[in-house]
Amino acid sequence: MFYPIHLNISDMNITVVGGGRIAYRKCKFFLESGKAVTMVAMEFCPELEAAGDRLKLIRDSYRKEYISDSALVIAATNDRETNRRIAADCAESQKLVNVADDTSLSGFIVPACVKRGDLLICVATGGKSPSLSKRIKRELEARYDESYRVHAAALGYERKKSKEPPSWT
Repeated sequence: MFYPIHLNISDMNITVVGGGRIAYRKCKFFLESGKAVTMVAMEFCPELEAAGDRLKLIRDSYRKEYISDSALVIAATNDRETNRRIAADCAESQKLVNVADDTSLSGFIVPACVKRGDLLICVATGGKSPSLSKRIKRELEARYDESYRVHAAALGYERKKSKEPPSWT
């Protein structure tokens, strides 16, 4: 059973093991949020090669030492045994892990999300049907356009102002 939660990843070290399109898709949110990510793989897809300085690319096979400083790990290799080993290493050291090809080994799953500024709408099927999550995400993207970025910011500003003590000067 998965518990819905939004993590503050500001101070977390994040490692993605894998360099293909699935690994890219898994780390895309981090990149769009300006978060630095360490990636470990022998080869990287063009999107990862072009991602710039927010990615630290390590061209090597997986070794446990590559996740030693990470609080959050994503195993997205094309080798199930390597993914299992990553999951076991993470369990041993109590790290959060998402295994792209096996939710039963995962400590968390990554939902399909629509982000409009601070508004974040996520859809998950517990890993049972990523295609359904993707379809619902597309529907949400059409319904909640970029104008919601401004709405969320304005409401956040009003909320902050309403919490401030009155000024008696």
